[in-house]
Amino acid sequence: MQIISEYLNKLEQIVGSKNIFTDEETRRNYGHDETEDYNFPPQVVVKPATVEEVSSIMKLANKHQIPVTPIGARTGLSGGALSIHRGIGLSMERFNKILTIDEQNLQVLVEPGVITQVLREAVAEKGLFYPVDPSSMGSCWIGGNIAENSGGARAVKYGVTKDYVLNLEVVLPNGEIIWTGANTLKNSTGYNLTQLMVGSEGTLGVITKIVLKLIPKVSHNVLMLVPFYKSEQACEAVSAIFRAGIVPSALEFMERDAIDWTMKYVDGVSVPIKETIEAHLLIEVDGNYPEVLFQEAEKVAEVLEKFEIDEVLFADSEEQKNALWKLRRAVGEAVKSNSVYKEEDTVVPRYELPTLLKGVKEAGKKYGFHTICYGHAGDGNLHINIVKGNMTDENWKTEVPKGIVEIFELTVKLKGTLSGEHGIGYVQKDYMSIAFTQMELDLMKGIKKVFDPNHIMNPGKILNM
Repeated sequence: MQIISEYLNKLEQIVGSKNIFTDEETRRNYGHDETEDYNFPPQVVVKPATVEEVSSIMKLANKHQIPVTPIGARTGLSGGALSIHRGIGLSMERFNKILTIDEQNLQVLVEPGVITQVLREAVAEKGLFYPVDPSSMGSCWIGGNIAENSGGARAVKYGVTKDYVLNLEVVLPNGEIIWTGANTLKNSTGYNLTQLMVGSEGTLGVITKIVLKLIPKVSHNVLMLVPFYKSEQACEAVSAIFRAGIVPSALEFMERDAIDWTMKYVDGVSVPIKETIEAHLLIEVDGNYPEVLFQEAEKVAEVLEKFEIDEVLFADSEEQKNALWKLRRAVGEAVKSNSVYKEEDTVVPRYELPTLLKGVKEAGKKYGFHTICYGHAGDGNLHINIVKGNMTDENWKTEVPKGIVEIFELTVKLKGTLSGEHGIGYVQKDYMSIAFTQMELDLMKGIKKVFDPNHIMNPGKILNM
């Protein structure tokens, strides 16, 4: 559908001419995220600043059946912010305020365009803690975290985004404004619309305000980097740590190539690695009592002694801790800088990680592609980077999808699912039938139709409709 000048004039009346963009450069800039090399520019980029403006835009779009794609920081990896059907690109960047920090109730009221790390630092100044920390937390926004139900390194102990969302102000596709819940820790009043919105990837409505739960800030942590001679043993050690009664605040897995590529990409970070090392675990325990943490670290070390490992590196300063975390958080960017790639976001029960990793490598050998794996091992969440390298364009197009199907089928067989935190978006929707029956998919489609009968809200995402 073409957006004719009549609609542009009406959009200008809503948000002002300086917040409407139709030039090619701006549209292309808002037509991509971090998903491979895709670019789907909207026909117009609109930047509202109030819930009333968003409501008016949605009423106009719904009346004339114009597609609307909410756009956040564009750090996503599943194509959730791509304007597949053109239409209106609804940038939420002017919704960038932390409205109130409620120190009495340990809550924060925030707009969706606030950078995640900015929020974490703001509440930390009050002695409070928002634990959700995606690798892109220095640039991603809270609204996008909610849209994708983001996790991060510390989800293993503290949970993911959904565990901290209490209430949402949402503009529905027809322009109606609702609050989905209550600012309470318990709520057993009707269907849980709040949790339905979390992870819905902008397909059910536009989030304009967010009430998040906070917890008291922890004061100490111990961080260790553990080299393994065998990748599968590193995966096996993950479950063993939990079975020993330890719940780390972070437990990250990195294959050898992940660290090697990242050290070349990131300046000032270097870790000596023997040639025979295949993988590392980055393990953190945290709390308020150092003596307890050291006891937990010693118990972790006892577990690790059962595996073939090299010397454990204990970070002995904040500088060294920051360097190790910088190394881990930059892996995705490092892989992307080296080669065309596809990233899958599989998640399985953590005990099944060795089987999943083995299956990934077997699929790569079968179909001729190389993989670099890393991720939040404590959650069973394995990020699988399939790199093109020297593959021909034809094999990249025909063979890689076959391998992805086999990886996803194995993931589901292991009682896992297709995405742990990146979402389905545009790039994974064709694989949904691997994880769900037709009845289950029809139920999801029915929910979509109730919220969005004209199918204007971020169409082309999650489900084929």
